[in-house]
Amino acid sequence: MKDYDLKEALEKKKIISFPAGPSLISKELEAAKEDLLDAKDLFSRERFKSATTLAYYTIFHTTRALLYKKGYREKSHIQLGFAIKAFYVDKGLLPQEYYNNFIQALDFRELADYKSKFSKETAERNIQAGEEAIRSTGNILKNKKL
Repeated sequence: MKDYDLKEALEKKKIISFPAGPSLISKELEAAKEDLLDAKDLFSRERFKSATTLAYYTIFHTTRALLYKKGYREKSHIQLGFAIKAFYVDKGLLPQEYYNNFIQALDFRELADYKSKFSKETAERNIQAGEEAIRSTGNILKNKKL
């Protein structure tokens, strides 16, 4: 598999310019926090499929906030992951673990939603990754230079 080419993704409009993005960062972060609270509530009621899905959306919304900070928007979930890797992980601004968590959480969400394969462990893992995504994203967004 070839490395992700951000320039190519922009040319092929897999990632598009989105000047309004920075003004929507707080909305994305609020959605992430709400999804995390709901995921934890569902988990406590042993609703592991829904908890898995909502915990993924915690990560999705925090990751989207980071892309919005750069003035771009994704055309698919996987492109969002690739773009964050190019903009933040490959530049040492986020750890590789952030990207790995995003991809794993996306996989768990797709398995839960499309194949009804889920477990207490996958839900718990997505919740933990969601908590970490909120922390990491908050730290990045505090940095005015980025």
